[in-house]
Amino acid sequence: MTFWTILRNGIISGIQVTLDLTKTVVPVYFFIVILKHISALDWLSNVFEPFMIYFGLPGEAAVPFVLGNVLNLYPALGAIEALSLSSKQITIIAVMLLFSHSLPIELAVTKKAGAKIFPILFIRLLTALISGLVLNLVL
Repeated sequence: MTFWTILRNGIISGIQVTLDLTKTVVPVYFFIVILKHISALDWLSNVFEPFMIYFGLPGEAAVPFVLGNVLNLYPALGAIEALSLSSKQITIIAVMLLFSHSLPIELAVTKKAGAKIFPILFIRLLTALISGLVLNLVL
C-alpha cells in the first residue's frame, strides 16, 4: 500500500468513527439539555444528591453515571458535556466509569467466558464507588 492509500483509508475510517459516535453523543447531549429546561434534571438532582454528595458530585451526575453503566461511555460523555461540572467532578465521574462501564454487555461476555457474574459486578461497582470516595478526598 502506498502512503496516499493508507492516508485515504485512515481519513475515511476516522470520519466513519466520528459519525458513529455522533449518533450516540449528540442525542444524549440534547436529551440532557431538554431535561434541564423542563426542570426534570432538578428533580433527578434532588433525588440523587444525598448519595452523590459522598463523591463530591451533584445529584445530576447520577445521569451520566447510570448511562455509562447501562449503555457505554459515549452517551455518558454526552451527558457529562451537557452538565456544568468542574474539572474535579469530571475526573471523579470519569474514573468511576472506567471501573464500571457497559455492565450489561461486559457481564454477558463474562458469563460466556465462564466466570460468575455477581462477583464481577460487585467488584466493578465497589471499585467505582471506592475510587469516587477516595478521589473526592484527595482532589
